Amino acid sequence: MNPELQIMLIAVVTAVAAALPGTYLVLRRTALVSDAISHAILPGIVVAFFLTHDLNSPLLLVSAAVTGVLTVFLIESLIRSRLVPEDASIGLVFPALFSIGVILISRYAGDVHLDTDSVLLGELALAPFDQVIIGGVNLGPRALWTMGVILLLNLLLIGLAWKELKLATVDPGLAALLGFSPVAIHYSLMAMVSITAVGAFDAVGSILVVALMIAPPATAYLVVDRFAPMLWVGAAVAAASAILGFGLALALDVSIAGSMATVCGVLFAVALLLAPNRGLVAQARRRSSQRLDLGVRMLLVHLLHHQETESEAEECRVPSLHRHLQWSEARVRQVVREAEGRDLVARADDLLYATADGRQLAEIAVVGESMPDIVNRNR
Repeated sequence: MNPELQIMLIAVVTAVAAALPGTYLVLRRTALVSDAISHAILPGIVVAFFLTHDLNSPLLLVSAAVTGVLTVFLIESLIRSRLVPEDASIGLVFPALFSIGVILISRYAGDVHLDTDSVLLGELALAPFDQVIIGGVNLGPRALWTMGVILLLNLLLIGLAWKELKLATVDPGLAALLGFSPVAIHYSLMAMVSITAVGAFDAVGSILVVALMIAPPATAYLVVDRFAPMLWVGAAVAAASAILGFGLALALDVSIAGSMATVCGVLFAVALLLAPNRGLVAQARRRSSQRLDLGVRMLLVHLLHHQETESEAEECRVPSLHRHLQWSEARVRQVVREAEGRDLVARADDLLYATADGRQLAEIAVVGESMPDIVNRNR
């Protein structure tokens, strides 16, 4: 298999494997826990390496998972003490554990492959050099097999505990009421996050795995409104980030993992701007529409109060509306045009008056009731 294809496959599998548990973290509003776990599991990896002297030992994954669960336990213990707020608890626990791991590496493992650069940054370009060979048969890169197994484990856990994970994420109280154990589900999820993080160390490092675990699900959160689509859209965004990031790294001759994280950020920024319901552009349009609706209601109330008598009719003439409503002339033109388009007002020369629908809407606005369906009907 072409080395470039191997690297791209590893990147895709790693990104998708990270995005799946990351979706639950985003929905639980515990995204920073992924950062804490990805750093705090380092001493567990180091201790397991000292015991086995084998970077490929499954004990590293087990030790990392245990350390990740311990990290979450310590953080939640500090939170439950009510002496330290949640963000401070995370900031206290994971730097302490991470620094212990860095000290152990620097002191006892400085001359082996397990160094601080590989842990922090990772390097996908080196993955094809570490192949799995059994019985003289080359089975492909070890990283691909490792992350492939982790991806399958993540999918297996999600498939077997789909309802439990969903319910415990959306409503932990209801999950407990129905007989599920939110605590057991929570720690199972944290173990999954820990295993995924340590598996991704060689590929993208402990820092960039956080971007791959959080950015794609956060992008999906902006784009879709339902749980299941968010999970799969996040995985698709992760895969796209891996492929586009790999292409960007080849074009610019830069770090592959860094390019993947950069593309994750770019895709999130695009979703932040253009997401159909939650994007900044959509929000700006809604605010503009609401401001326009408010202007139409204010105009109708003004006409309702002043068009009854001839002496006050002057205040209903278009050229003088900006003075009476204290609006700019441009806003008057915009609001009048909108009201006319909805058939809420009509004019005779410069004199503006409310139609029957407009009077009805103005009367409702005066008594403070909600806008009727007539507004949507006349849009």
